Amino acid sequence: MRILHGIFVAILLLAATSGSACCAAEPTGDASIHRRGPFANARLRFEQDKEGHVAYIGGSITEMNGYRPMVTEILKRRFPETKFTFTDAGISSTCSTTGAFRLFNDVLSQGPVDLLFIEFAVNDDQDAGHARRECIRGMEGIVRHTREHNPNADIVVTYFVNPEMLATWQAGNVPLSVEAHDAVVEHYEVPTINLAKEVADRITAKTLTWEEFGGTHPKPHGNAIAATMIDRLMELSWNKPAAENASAEPHAMPEPLDPNSYARGRLLPPAAASQLKGMIIETPAWKDLKGASRSRFTEKPLLCGEQPGSELVLEFEGTAVGAYVLAGPDAGIVETSVDGAPYKQTNLFHRFSAGLHYPRTVIFDADLAAGPHVLRLRIADAKHPDSSGHAMRVLNFVAN
Repeated sequence: MRILHGIFVAILLLAATSGSACCAAEPTGDASIHRRGPFANARLRFEQDKEGHVAYIGGSITEMNGYRPMVTEILKRRFPETKFTFTDAGISSTCSTTGAFRLFNDVLSQGPVDLLFIEFAVNDDQDAGHARRECIRGMEGIVRHTREHNPNADIVVTYFVNPEMLATWQAGNVPLSVEAHDAVVEHYEVPTINLAKEVADRITAKTLTWEEFGGTHPKPHGNAIAATMIDRLMELSWNKPAAENASAEPHAMPEPLDPNSYARGRLLPPAAASQLKGMIIETPAWKDLKGASRSRFTEKPLLCGEQPGSELVLEFEGTAVGAYVLAGPDAGIVETSVDGAPYKQTNLFHRFSAGLHYPRTVIFDADLAAGPHVLRLRIADAKHPDSSGHAMRVLNFVAN
């Protein structure tokens, strides 16, 4: 099966770059491949040590059977003698904020990463609807935390595209999430694959259609374009033999763009909460709840509360605190106070909550003084007009 899959990937990559009728006149994509800074450490690790850890983090585009397994096959082809560990940390619907907080648990805990692929431009745009600050805090958190964990880590960021972002590119403008992520990758000299711009250019040149590409979640042909561009980045960067005495060099670590970026992001277990009133840690009876639930979450114990007035206390350290929740049709509103400050409301209900227990990270405070703090949380009497209840179901608390 692995041989057949490799043949299938090779055929897709060949079709994306050469002989198919729709692609014969396509540009090479080099203009949308941005090489920045040194990008040799992963190659040296794979060639010299004959082993390496490659990880992918992103939303559903990373989780799906798309560009990720294609890039995996490319790396195996390029380094046939290397023993790879591949970590798939794609989780549908999640944005770079969630990515920054789950990075350690889902990626770094598996060991130092030699090559990390990041994909969050679409989810920061359409799922989270982030402002520029949040796009930067999430992306910088992932990049900086990764390199603090392994200063030799090479990173590649790929910008995928949705219809709204495509229209922005075709109008001659840069989507907000891409512009913000670009500020981070330029600061840390991280190469990027601007698939979004490439697709817009090819559609304008009439060498590709949106339907052929496959939409926000690309078809195999669209994913093969992305994988081929990543392969081309490797070719451009690694086309000459490495010097015999070559050795990995730590990447420079500049001052942060935003001192409160989520580079110290971490997950806190539900059991970290205390003084529970009207709340319980349990695995919900999902079959009895309205709305779809995803299998990756259904066996997990969550901190659950469903009635107004339910309360908890959370002690934490850092500059930010929030919660990684499943927000379904009955998601409520919570009121939070840090260190005795006035309570403020956070709405858990998301526009996608009506039919799904939607995974999202909500931030209660993000600009606290560094140090220990106490969060008090209660479920509010108010609720979103489209919500059927007041529920809060916490996968993890988050702190930075």
